Parts: sequence; structure tokens; C-alpha cells
Amino acid sequence: MWQRSVSVGLLALALGYLCLLGPELPHSPLRHLSASLLGVLRGSRSLEERVAAAWQAVIVRPARRWARVAVGVNACVDVVLSGVKLLEALGLEPGDGKNHVVLSSRQDLKEAFAHFMGKGAAAERFFSDAESFHHIAQTASEYPGAQLYVGGNAALIGQKLAANPDLKILLCGPVGPKLHELLDDNVVVPPESMQERDEFHLILEYQAGEEWGRVRAPNANRFIFSHDLSNGALNMLEVFVSSLDEFQPDLVVLSGLHMMEGQSKEMRQRRLMEAVASISDIPTDIPIHLELASMTDQDFMSNIVHQQVFPLVNSIGLNEQELLFLTQSASGPHASLASWSGVPDVGVVSDILFWILKEHGKTAERASDLTRIHFHTLAYHILVTVDGYWGNQVAAVAAGARAAGTQACATETIDTNKVFLKAPLEFVTSQIEAPSQISLNPDEPVVHWHREGISFHFTPVLVCKDPIRTVGLGDAISAEGLLYSEIHPQ
Repeated sequence: MWQRSVSVGLLALALGYLCLLGPELPHSPLRHLSASLLGVLRGSRSLEERVAAAWQAVIVRPARRWARVAVGVNACVDVVLSGVKLLEALGLEPGDGKNHVVLSSRQDLKEAFAHFMGKGAAAERFFSDAESFHHIAQTASEYPGAQLYVGGNAALIGQKLAANPDLKILLCGPVGPKLHELLDDNVVVPPESMQERDEFHLILEYQAGEEWGRVRAPNANRFIFSHDLSNGALNMLEVFVSSLDEFQPDLVVLSGLHMMEGQSKEMRQRRLMEAVASISDIPTDIPIHLELASMTDQDFMSNIVHQQVFPLVNSIGLNEQELLFLTQSASGPHASLASWSGVPDVGVVSDILFWILKEHGKTAERASDLTRIHFHTLAYHILVTVDGYWGNQVAAVAAGARAAGTQACATETIDTNKVFLKAPLEFVTSQIEAPSQISLNPDEPVVHWHREGISFHFTPVLVCKDPIRTVGLGDAISAEGLLYSEIHPQ
């Protein structure tokens, strides 16, 4: 390695000497020497260093920035700890994994955790037995090393955005005393949103390669469960919408619809229609971003897609599990795919994203506001927009990917020694239509392509080798992508 460094240094000195003392030297040899030096320098940098440097050049603030952002409506306190250690503390023995739509016992918890740990997939479940849950929550919060954080997609997005001193953030959700203490001073909570007790969510983390019995995690992730009635009923939605008149936001971020899965089908259907009515009351000149989360009921997801929720929002954020579940629930492209195998195929992901905007997005013939989707998975991100409605999306997708690397590694900037490039270096843009073949250039890591009036912006993620904390990563990604996005006035 030191020989290369010496060679680069000598070449740079020689080129500098020639430029200084040889002004009569023809330009072409100088250009050739410059290109040679650049090639050597590039060869000495890792792919990760080249991607991180290229991001820095393209991540620029939009011309028109948000000033006031209203975020709602799910909020809680996250208790974060090792899943394996909690299950051992509860006296649960390792066993076979099994998926459960709703957890009703410790046995269900053990089986569901093993199921998703074996897949390395994030999941979120409702625990129906209140007494059993509170005992588990007490054991978790008192476990040595357990950490308490701001939780809930809305609160996490609000907390992330509040780190920008130029932004004023309104947060509506069930905010108890502990959560209020944890929130950034830049977050305003209306008095009607305060409650006497906090809602606790248990975040069971596992690391890549971690084992529990015969289960081995292919990558780091987390399993979330709660007995959360306030968020589950979307109790603060009407408070949220009514507070917008006074706050006057220029962006609304909405999350928490997935929390209703713990309700009965009748209650859920009624509440969803009430939610649609409330969201419809938000002035149409205020853009709305909807953050999706893990769900298990296909009928409920289909209702969210079809019953006027998607057309009411301008932007959606989701990950690979939510994207696949969405297309399965609404009979979209590749709906027969049972699960992802390794890194999700870019062409398959692209087909589903295209279908969402073509079938449910804004067109001349359709009364829909949906014009943007921010898709994120461990290895890469894609921002998809209907042409003419959003700007600065190169910066937005790169900023979201950079946030994934910095937050997972708990570093201020990308530390290229702590991350690795997992994205495919070659991929196709569709598995249905005649695709384009893309070769990723680390020095220009944001790839752009078009498809029938819809733009795609792809960038790899620099994946943290030893993630410190995976909770809230998707929310941080979506928040950062929104921060750098600009919506064009129509």
C-alpha cells in the first residue's frame, strides 16, 4: 500500500513541477498526465469512498425549503434491547419460528420472533393480552442495558426533522410525560395531545449472524410489539387535523394507520373511513407524506390503497416488506412472489413502484394527489416521481441513503471504514417491459431513468457493518428525503 502512496505523491509532484516550470509544454501531454493522476487516485480509493464523495457533491438544499412541518399521529416510548436476551430473561427456550398476525401469549412472541429473526426481516405486531404485555414490558425496561427512546413513526420523523434549527415542528400523538421529556425542544406538542401515561413499544434487536437455538439472523434487524390502544385507535387524528389551522404548516407528515390492525375488523373499517374524512379536511395546497409500516392484514392494506387514502396524499414512504405486501394485497405486478430472496431485485421493485403511480397516482384523468414514492431497502433506495411535480430528487435520494449509513453506525458523517456497498453493481430497470441495463458508476452513484412520464432515481446504500441501532431507520430516511425535496407549485 505504501508503494502506491509514494507513486501517487511523486506523480503529483512531477505534474505540479511541469505545470509551474513548463508553461510552453503542449496541453495534450498535460491533460494526459492529469488523467493518469486522476486514474491512480481513483484506483487508490475504495468503492465506498467514491460513493460517499460523490454524494457530497450532489446533496444540495432545495431552492424552496419547508419552514413548518406538522407530524402525526403515532407516538410512544421505545424500549430497545436484545431480543434474545429478553426472551432468555422471560425463561423462554429456543424453538421453531412461526408467524402470528396477533400475539396473544409468550409462546406466540417466541415463535414470531424466531420466524422473523431467521429471515432477517423487520416486523411489528400487536400483543392482545394487556396483563401479560405489561409484565413483559416491565421486565424489558428493567433489563440491564435496555434503553428508552422517542418512538412511533410520527414522533421519530418529527424528532429527526427537529434537528434542523430552521424548521418548526408540530407533533400530535399520545404524548406521555417520559416521551415529552425525550422530545427535542424544537418540537411543539399541543396540550390536547398530552396524556397521563406513556405508550411503550418493545424493540427486540438482533445482530447479523446472531444465533438463538437453530435460528441464525442473516442480517441485523428488529422485531417490535406493543399493547398500544391510543395509537391503535388513532385517537389523536382529529386533534392533529384541527391543530393545523393555527400552526399553518407547509408540509404534513402522516403515519400510524398500521397501528389499527389490532382493532376488530368493524372498528378498523369505521375508523379508516373517519380517517379519510379527517385527511380530506387538510387544505389541498398543503402536501401530505404518508409513511407506511409493517402490516399483516391484506384486506386492510387493500382498503388503504383503494378507499381514497392513497389519492389524498402526495407522497408515500415504504420499505421492501411493505412494498411486496402492498402488491400482494392489491393484486399488483409480481403479486405471486412470496418473499424476497436476498437483495430485492431492482427490476421487480421498479415494476411495482411504477404500477402504484400508474394505477393510483396523479394523471390528467384521475383525481389523485399521489406523485412521489420513496422506497428504501437495506442495499439501495429509489425515489419515484410523476414528472413535473417534484424537484431536487437527486439530492433527496442521496441524502436519504447517507442518513441510513450515518444513523445505523451512529456517526456524524459516513465513515467508509464502517460501511460496505451491498447494492448490485449491475441491474435491469424492469422485469416486465423491455428493460434498460444499468451499470453502477461509484463516482456517479445516483442513477436516473424514465418510464412513461415517471422518473426513477436510484442510489446504493453504504450499509453499516456493525449497526448500533436499527430502530427508526426508515423514518430517518424518509425525513431526510423530505427535507431535501421540493414540491413544485401547480
